Amino acid sequence: MDLPRTSESTLRFLAKSSDAGYRQRIDGGRVLEWVDKAGYACASAWSGRYCVTAYVGNIRFSRPVEAGQLVEIDARIVYTGRTSMHILVTVSSGDPRTGSVSETAQCLTVFVAVDDAGKPAAVPPWIPATLLDQRRQLAARRRIAVRHNIEAEMAEQSYSDASHAPSKVLRFLAAPSDVNWGGKVHGGNVMRWIDEAAFVCASGWSGAETIASYVGGIRFYRPLLIGNMVEIGARLIHTTHKSMHLSVHVRSIDPRTGAAELAAHALAIFVALDDRGRSMRVPQWEPRTDEDRRLDGHARSLLEIRQQAETA
Repeated sequence: MDLPRTSESTLRFLAKSSDAGYRQRIDGGRVLEWVDKAGYACASAWSGRYCVTAYVGNIRFSRPVEAGQLVEIDARIVYTGRTSMHILVTVSSGDPRTGSVSETAQCLTVFVAVDDAGKPAAVPPWIPATLLDQRRQLAARRRIAVRHNIEAEMAEQSYSDASHAPSKVLRFLAAPSDVNWGGKVHGGNVMRWIDEAAFVCASGWSGAETIASYVGGIRFYRPLLIGNMVEIGARLIHTTHKSMHLSVHVRSIDPRTGAAELAAHALAIFVALDDRGRSMRVPQWEPRTDEDRRLDGHARSLLEIRQQAETA
C-alpha cells in the first residue's frame, strides 16, 4: 500500500560534541549538512523518488548552535515546478531540559527528482492550503528571479592566476563514507567542505577566529563520485570593515586523467571574532589586478541584488 504523501518533515536530535568544529559551537558547515538532510527527506517523501540538491539560497546564521542543545530542523514544500521542489528549511535550537527552541537559521533549497536513469522526473504539484502557504509560495516564486540574477552574475565571472588575492585550496579523495545510497557525494558534505575551505582562507587573512555569517548562491552543477579527487578553492574577493567575502569553487578531478570539472560554486561571508566572541574589524584587502578589481565589483553587485530582494 502506498504511503500518504507529505509536504513537511522535521528532524529532531541533540547536537553532539563531535559535531563541533574548532570551537565548542557548531560551525556553519555542519548546519548546512543538516539543512541538506532535512531538505532531502522532505523532497523524497513528496516526490517518492531519489532527489538531488540543485541550489541552496541565502542562509544567514542569526546565532550559533551549541553542543548539547536540542536541534529541530523543519523542512516544508513551498513551491513545485515540473521536476523541482522548493523547500523552506528552518533550523532552531535550544535547551533540551525545557524543550524550548528558537530560530538559528533559515534558507530556501531546491531539489530535483530523478528517475532510475538519473534524468529529471516529474513531481506532483503542491497546492497551497492556507493563506500562509500562499504567502510562502509567492515568496518562493519571487526568489526564482533573484536566483537567476545571482546565477547569471556568478556565471559571467572568470577566475585565473592573475590575482594577488588571498586564497586557499583543499584537496582530498572522495571516500565511501561521503556518498549516499545513490552513489553520489552528499550535497551536505559538499556544503560542509565549502564552509571549511572558506574558514581556512578567512582565518588566514584575519589572523583571528572566524565564523560564517552568511552562505548563499550554492549552485550544484554535477555530482561528485567516489574515488574522484575533490579540490575546493576559496578566494577572498571583497572586504568590509567587519566581513570577508569569499568565492568558493568545488571541482571534481579524475585521478586517472587529471580532467577537472566544476561541481559547485558558492559565496560565503565570514566575520572575525575577538576573545569575547564579538565581531571585530578585519584587515582591509585592496584589489591590485584587473581581475581582482572585477571580482571585487562582482561581490558588490551580489550585495545589491540581495538587498533589493530583501526590500522588495
